[in-house]
Amino acid sequence: MSEMKERMHKGELYLPWDEEIIKEQFAYLDKLREYNMVKPSEVEKRKEMLKDMLGDCGEGVYIEAPFYSNFGGHHCHFGKNVYANFHLTCVDDTHIYVGDYTMIGPNVTIATAGHPITPALREQAYQYNMPVHIGRNCWIGAGAVIMPGVTIGDNTVIGAGSVVTKDIPAGVVAVGNPCRVMREVGEHDKEYYFRDRKMPEELKAELS
Repeated sequence: MSEMKERMHKGELYLPWDEEIIKEQFAYLDKLREYNMVKPSEVEKRKEMLKDMLGDCGEGVYIEAPFYSNFGGHHCHFGKNVYANFHLTCVDDTHIYVGDYTMIGPNVTIATAGHPITPALREQAYQYNMPVHIGRNCWIGAGAVIMPGVTIGDNTVIGAGSVVTKDIPAGVVAVGNPCRVMREVGEHDKEYYFRDRKMPEELKAELS
């Protein structure tokens, strides 16, 4: 293993144009291109391809095409019943972890890669990577951007268009740029599913 490849998963500065890294990356990207060319009606074929492409792929994982990923999803670890809508972008230069039952809206970006602020190092194309952890049963709203090194707790909702730059705890609704906790998920959410729309009684009974 090359020195640069060893650095890429340790949060250390490295050069991503390393020959060994690029050779491996292109092989994963070729698989991703094939995935994006599969017909929408070929659902089972997509599911089988995801099992081969992703670092971990639980039962019931489905990602709408087009799906974009620096390493073809090879560094993405998805639990069971994860659903991602159109145009998910995973900058998976290092590992991205997504828990069971999490839903990801369209045009979401999950980024692990960063570059030094110092201009001289950027000229040399130095990079570092920090893993992202998204908990179980989260909802990531459309157009959200999740930055390197962020952890999002279980059962949390990230509002559409949010830019998540810091850790977000479990069981909250968080929105904005930068993303901040707005409130906890609580009893109100068992009464109303959207604004003044009341929860059907049969579903309320399941929640009690």
